[in-house]
Amino acid sequence: QVQLVESGGGLVQAGGSLRLSCAASGGTFAFGSYTMAWFRQAPGNERGFVAATRWSGPMVNYSTHYPESVKGRFAISRDNAKNTVYLQLNSLKPEDTAVYYCAAVWHSPTYYSRAGAYNYWGQGTQVTVSS
Repeated sequence: QVQLVESGGGLVQAGGSLRLSCAASGGTFAFGSYTMAWFRQAPGNERGFVAATRWSGPMVNYSTHYPESVKGRFAISRDNAKNTVYLQLNSLKPEDTAVYYCAAVWHSPTYYSRAGAYNYWGQGTQVTVSS
């Protein structure tokens, strides 16, 4: 069983930055083999894809993926030695306000941008951006 614990959320003004962290643990967990992702959910909305990092072979190593809404502003990274994935949030906008969730799944699913592809989830961390 994999446990994910997010941290780093908070209140920030528009244009500001935050760095979220997600620490993973559990059993014989081989962190490097997992696709790690961030999703977010605002009240009344579905959980939406924010970023993912996954193993894409020895030529690419770990690839990163983002929807257009956050591309160029958010950056996902991972430290396999620390079993931790990060999400750097820059140039934040009020519409980025949501609970941010860390997610994990073994290997590299084709549909990595879909919440249903992940079987491990953290409890979430609130990000609030004021205008």
